[in-house]
Amino acid sequence: MNDPIRVAVTGGAGQIAYSLLFRIGNGEVFGPQQPVILQILEIPPAMQALRGVAMELEDSAQPLVQDILLSDDAAVAFKDANWAILVGGKPRGPGMERSDLIAANGAIFVAQGKALNAYAAEDIRVLVVANPCNSNCLVAKANAPDIPADRWYAMTRLDENRAKSQLALKAGAPARAVSNVAIWGNHSATQFPNFEHARIGGQAAEAVISDREWLEGAFMRTIQQRGAAIIKARGKSSAASAANAALDTIRSLTTATAPGDWFSAAIPSAGNPYGIADGLIYSFPLRCDGAGNVHIVADLELSDYARGKARETEAELLQEREAIADLL
Repeated sequence: MNDPIRVAVTGGAGQIAYSLLFRIGNGEVFGPQQPVILQILEIPPAMQALRGVAMELEDSAQPLVQDILLSDDAAVAFKDANWAILVGGKPRGPGMERSDLIAANGAIFVAQGKALNAYAAEDIRVLVVANPCNSNCLVAKANAPDIPADRWYAMTRLDENRAKSQLALKAGAPARAVSNVAIWGNHSATQFPNFEHARIGGQAAEAVISDREWLEGAFMRTIQQRGAAIIKARGKSSAASAANAALDTIRSLTTATAPGDWFSAAIPSAGNPYGIADGLIYSFPLRCDGAGNVHIVADLELSDYARGKARETEAELLQEREAIADLL
């Protein structure tokens, strides 16, 4: 059995964390031989609910959970953390615009970035799940200057999983048959789920689904608006599927990517091979070498259509960056 790693999770009493923590504890993320110490952060009013979550974790008797630490202080929750999964944030309320949500979350991620910088372990890696995750990640990163840029990720895997599922349903194939779907840009309604390089059963997706109108229309709209559709249907935002995507993301960031395949996450855009502006957290197709090194897939030929979509979501991220310029 390995030495334990410390995994900090914020928003620990929320729906996503509730779906996430038990799966971390049973070895689905870091492996069946990797003990974990769970360091869970919540705001003071939610601490009682968090204690209930901790009681359930204890009652699960998970052999990989070596200890559980609960706190409403980021300095305590992030102390010596090797991974931080930032789930907690201010949710969008009635009548809030996206710009309002960005502003409301700014102060949270300034504080969390500073705490990570001061207290986390030297090998800390940070996955931001709380929305708007690209901009939240940018704020936290800007306030943690000692943490290398390649340790920061914002989650777009939920969008990738949604895209794989919709392509599979259209093709009458299982979701596992779909690969090489990449999300470009922002986790928002401007994102580009790039179907042009996707494969279904080893074949080009457009050879299997020969309906370009559907791909550019209904497919794109479904992925871009799926979060809102789920809120409308169940009265709450995505939770179990978001937790699943977070776990998928960490596994992809810590294990070697299959030859010829790739996955999606938003990372710092500096030096990217596609001409996207520096200084953003932008989702690209990525590969991991299994040793923690992640690289953008650099050799994809983009059509004029794809380039246009990539630029549209870049423009939104540039606008968001301008709105939080005072926090960076």
